[in-house]
Amino acid sequence: MRKHNPMPLLLSLLPLQPLLPLLLLLLLLLLLLLLLLQLLLLIIIILELLLPLPLLQLLPLLLPLPLLLLLLLLLLLLLLLLLLLLRLLLLIMMMMIILLLLLLLLLLLLLLLLLLLLLLLLLLLLLLLLLLLIIIILELPLPLLLLPLLLPLPLLLLLLLLLLLLLLLLLLLLLLLLLL
Repeated sequence: MRKHNPMPLLLSLLPLQPLLPLLLLLLLLLLLLLLLLQLLLLIIIILELLLPLPLLQLLPLLLPLPLLLLLLLLLLLLLLLLLLLLRLLLLIMMMMIILLLLLLLLLLLLLLLLLLLLLLLLLLLLLLLLLLLIIIILELPLPLLLLPLLLPLPLLLLLLLLLLLLLLLLLLLLLLLLLL
């Protein structure tokens, strides 16, 4: 089952990012308007109590306004939070991509070093085998003490070569897994 990639969706919402300061300003203006409306209602009630003015007729029209403004304020706040969350998610995803790229680069460098080491070991093994072959063909007088030291060397080098090759394959597998 394939994992859902949220990146295209997040990138499609990226043009909404410049709206953040505008939304914040609108939010503050609505809050100010709400406070002014509440103050106006309070003044109307006080004036009605002090003076016999027909201001109470306006109350049914004015009373729902603070509630509507409050709802609009909450909606804007929700949108603002959503945009902030989107920005945070994008930042996290960008950081993850950078970390993944650094890891891939490190793995590639390690692979190159291993390949170089493998080539050097292979060259050393070939030179050693060539040396042994020359000694055998030319029947050169080789001290008997050196023989036990020289004979296991090709085998040891070959084992080391195989181990390095195995490590190289493991690194390649890890690299492929990261790329997928």
